[in-house]
Amino acid sequence: HVQLVESGGGSVQAGGSLRLSCTASGFESCTYDMSWYRQALGKEREFVSKIKNDGTTSYTEAVEGRFTISQNNAKNTSFLQMNSLKPDDTAMYYCQTDRGRCKFGSEAKNVRWNYWGQGTQVTVS
Repeated sequence: HVQLVESGGGSVQAGGSLRLSCTASGFESCTYDMSWYRQALGKEREFVSKIKNDGTTSYTEAVEGRFTISQNNAKNTSFLQMNSLKPDDTAMYYCQTDRGRCKFGSEAKNVRWNYWGQGTQVTVS
């Protein structure tokens, strides 16, 4: 079982910045692919950004050039640096992992799963 804990949300004025963090725990022998999603009031949850074990990143077009995703060396924490924030960025932001790379003895294997954090609120006014 993987637990994801987000932090870093808050309220900022348009043009400001926030940095979200998400830490995964549960399987110490694993590193994690990690994604960020967001859900605004009355709207469906949408993909924001993803970072894979190999460092590959992807972003939704709406945040390209403003948001940057990264991981720590242990690859169990992801960071979402959000700059030039707009009121449209207001939402609950959720961390998600859908794959881990885990060591089983001397062998490393990809493991598929689907875990979500509890969310952190970002409000831009």
